[in-house]
Amino acid sequence: MRVDKYLWAIRFFKTRTLASDACKKNKILVDDKPVKASKEILPSQIIQINKNQIKFKVKVIEIPKSRVGAKLVSLYALDLTPKEELDKLNQKLDVLSVFREKGTGRPTKRERRDLEDYLDDHFDD
Repeated sequence: MRVDKYLWAIRFFKTRTLASDACKKNKILVDDKPVKASKEILPSQIIQINKNQIKFKVKVIEIPKSRVGAKLVSLYALDLTPKEELDKLNQKLDVLSVFREKGTGRPTKRERRDLEDYLDDHFDD
């Protein structure tokens, strides 16, 4: 199976186009080598995905026939992402929750634009 199709099938990317674009930008490594979207992958290979400044590592366990449900992903991929990388992700999520108290409502258009500008400045890809 192609690497872009595999990453889409295990729900790492929302669309195959996003997965193939990540390959074009050399954000997908198979066995520590950048790959094209058409690269065939095999079980036991390790895929490194650089997404949102986080380096995820996934080991291919089995190749799915098509896109699988979220509960079945663990049958096809093993997450090897280091704890430090997951901590980075949690810090980003914490930053988002700091701006607004829970239950205070939807941000205004101005607040949303300010938030997007801030996030773009600090968390560029």
